[in-house]
Amino acid sequence: MSDSQPEILNLPARPGAVVRAVREERGWTLAEVSERTGLSISTLSKVENDKMSLTYDKLSRISKGLAIDIGQLFAAGSTLHEAAPSRVLGFSGRRSLSRSGEGSVIDTPNYGHVYSATELLNKQMVPIFGQPRTLAEFGELLRHSGEEFSVVLEGAVMFHTELYAPVLLHAGDSVYFDSSMGHAYLRVGDGPCRVLTVCSDGPSLAAAGYPPAMDEPLLVRVPASEDLAASAPAKPPTRTKTRKR
Repeated sequence: MSDSQPEILNLPARPGAVVRAVREERGWTLAEVSERTGLSISTLSKVENDKMSLTYDKLSRISKGLAIDIGQLFAAGSTLHEAAPSRVLGFSGRRSLSRSGEGSVIDTPNYGHVYSATELLNKQMVPIFGQPRTLAEFGELLRHSGEEFSVVLEGAVMFHTELYAPVLLHAGDSVYFDSSMGHAYLRVGDGPCRVLTVCSDGPSLAAAGYPPAMDEPLLVRVPASEDLAASAPAKPPTRTKTRKR
C-alpha cells in the first residue's frame, strides 16, 4: 500500500467482551445486569459469548445499565482516549478522524452498522453509517431514548414510524425525529443503500415537554411565485387618447 493510501481499519466490534469484563470487575451476576438493563439473562449470555449482535437501542440500554459510556462497548483491546483537560483550555479540543468505510462493525437483522469515532468517550451524539434491510428482514420497529437525525447517502429508503405514514427518502433527503417513537429505515430496490444517522443518547425533548404547547400554532407558508403574481395589485387600464380631427 502506498504512503498516500492509509490503511483502512474496519473491525468487527465485540461489545460482549466489554460487558463481561465490566460485570466481572464489579462482581455482578447476569441476573443483576438483567435488572439494570431490562434485557433478559439469555440475551445477555448470548451477547457475552458473541452469539448476538446488538442494535443501537440495546447498546444504549446496556451502557446506561452498566453506567459506562456507549463508546466503551467498542473499546475492547484498544486504548480509550479521554477528552483534553477543558479546565486548562476552556474547551476539550478533541478530534476523531475516520477514513471512508472505517469504524466498528455490528451486523444485525435490522441494519448493517459501522460506528465512527468510537475511541472518544462522553460524546454528545453517536454517528452511525447504516445499510438498511428489506421489510422481510427487519422485524419490529426500533425505539430508544433521545433524538435522531438521518440523511440518505445512497439509494432510496422508506422511512416508517408508528405515528406517521411511511415516507420515501432519496439520496440527499433527511429526517429529524424523536427516536423514542418506533421507527425503521427500509431499503427500496435492489441497489446499494447507505444512511448516515446521528443519535443523541439522552432523553428526548418531547419527553421533557418541549416545545411548550401553544393555543394556536402559527403556520407560516412561503408563497410561491404564482401566488405573488396573483396577489400583486392590478395595474390600472391604459387609456388611449383619441385624436381630434
